[in-house]
Amino acid sequence: MSDVVSELPVSQRRSRIVLSLAGILTVGGVLLAMVQTLPIVPVVYLPITTSFQYTILGTFLAVAFLLMPGAHRRINPALAAMDMLFAALALGSGIYFAIHARDILNEGWDFIPPTQAVWVAGVLCVLSVEGARRAAGLPLAMIAALFGIFPLFADSMPGFLWGSQFALPDMLAAHAMGIESLIGIPFRTVADLLIGFILYGVFLAALGGGEFFMSFALLLLGRTRGGPAKVSIIASALFGSLSGSAVSNIITTGTFTIPAMRKAGYEPHYAASVEACASTGGGLMPPIMGAAAFLMASFLQVPYVAVISAAIIPSLLFYAALIVQADCYAADKGLTGVSGEEIPKGRDVLRDGWIFIVNFAVLIYVLVGLRMESYAPWIAMGVLIVCALLDPKFRPRLLRFRSIILESGMALGQLVAILAGVGLVVGALSITGVGTAFSRELVQYAGGNVYLLLFFGAITSFVLGMGMTVSACYVFLAVVLGPALIKAGLNPIGSHLYILYWGILSAITPPVAISAITAATIAKSDPMKTSITSMRLGFMLFLVPILFVLNPALIGVGSVYEIASALVSAMVSIILLSCGMTGWLYWFGRISPPMRMLTAVAGLLLLVPEWRSDLAGYGLTVAIFVVMTLRSRVAQAGTPRP
Repeated sequence: MSDVVSELPVSQRRSRIVLSLAGILTVGGVLLAMVQTLPIVPVVYLPITTSFQYTILGTFLAVAFLLMPGAHRRINPALAAMDMLFAALALGSGIYFAIHARDILNEGWDFIPPTQAVWVAGVLCVLSVEGARRAAGLPLAMIAALFGIFPLFADSMPGFLWGSQFALPDMLAAHAMGIESLIGIPFRTVADLLIGFILYGVFLAALGGGEFFMSFALLLLGRTRGGPAKVSIIASALFGSLSGSAVSNIITTGTFTIPAMRKAGYEPHYAASVEACASTGGGLMPPIMGAAAFLMASFLQVPYVAVISAAIIPSLLFYAALIVQADCYAADKGLTGVSGEEIPKGRDVLRDGWIFIVNFAVLIYVLVGLRMESYAPWIAMGVLIVCALLDPKFRPRLLRFRSIILESGMALGQLVAILAGVGLVVGALSITGVGTAFSRELVQYAGGNVYLLLFFGAITSFVLGMGMTVSACYVFLAVVLGPALIKAGLNPIGSHLYILYWGILSAITPPVAISAITAATIAKSDPMKTSITSMRLGFMLFLVPILFVLNPALIGVGSVYEIASALVSAMVSIILLSCGMTGWLYWFGRISPPMRMLTAVAGLLLLVPEWRSDLAGYGLTVAIFVVMTLRSRVAQAGTPRP
């Protein structure tokens, strides 16, 4: 090995060293999280909570600098040295505050900081902005920097932007040593809970979870009309519910599903759009739903089970809409299912994927049955590893330990860097009091009009979603918009889910449309055309948030009758809207533009959570079917017999 290394250019040798350092830091951070979370060895010394959080912050911020360089290392070795310097400063800053965690608490350093601590705080704040730039791009870094220094001139701002002013040392101390900024709720959720889930997702993908979900979906719906598209939808929903990442979902499942759809006759842009929508919706699908769901539970101070329970019906409605549209499209184009020889046998799927079935059952039981959110990923991951070691087919994949560690480090480093930058935003709004004032002013400006307030929230979520990740967008709006929606009388969980849904929309909506663009790359289709088609297919993502925020029965709040009634109306509405948008009505085939419009109107009427609109919607639906039946009989009567 040493001979091979010596033959490499200096820059590549440094890259290998950098990767090794990143791997060591990742393993150390993960082990610390395990010891802190699990009762592995009762006698092991456990640091106080803030000390643990500072260590995790420094460790994975350093990993972010090592694995996400500011420029290409092989072009300029000096930049690689700068990456390592930033990593060392991040790690050193985190360890410094971890060592002095008790002093911060006991002596009130966040109010009266020592000079040395102020300098370290300044370094950590600057590194947090740079980390956000590398992890999420320049827009988030600029927002983090601007809001980070906002307390310096908050008393000079007009209206609801006015807040308490801080001197530079006090501001840096509040950011780095307070509990509302860098180590605020978002970061505490990551350190205390999400590390295990992210690591679990990486192991699941590395062992072939995406391939198993593909085979399972193919077995269920492969033979049906337009089977490849339905397989894509089901596979992406199942894998996305565990990974929570739209882009990784597309790369994992879309590599198989998009070519299969194209082979079956789907146009390239349509195939890419189906995969983009299905993968994006995976972040809304229980049981994991990505990082935002755990952040939501922390903000609302509710059990995680309450969040995933509320998300079940909305996510099912979204995927039902995708399947109905894919079915109507296949019927209209005359597309068939997958040939019999391409469908795996049930016993083969169960035999080859038994470890995923067992693992999924364990995860659900611990997460929902025992309600042990912090233990669930570690237990499920332990079961997954043991099962993989017992099966010769999975053992070689598990032995690719180095790549698993680096992928875990990349995922954790990116999330920590993003939330450190967002922490500066949340901290500035909190310590100046502007966050509370903004919510109050927003409610007053809406004048008690809930629809106007929801419109403001939707636009704000959508715009911020273009420049931020879903987690970053949600955290920001949970502070400034969430309280306003709740004050307006809306359900707290429904309000926060509303913010989350609209923040996700940018993934399939121009001009950003990261999911659509990723899928278009695989399908070799036009990105803009794919984005527009994705918007049409994903229309339920635009409608579902309005539904459940106005009708809490769709998030499981209410009597059994209310929930069942709302669910039936929503399902009928989805079918009618899908038929109206595709121009294909069940039992009658292709329909005229006027009838398409009436069908869509009937669906929209059933979306409104009010009995009069439901009555009108059902009445219009009956009228449509009566008219179409009469037309069909007249057409048959006028057809000459052979």
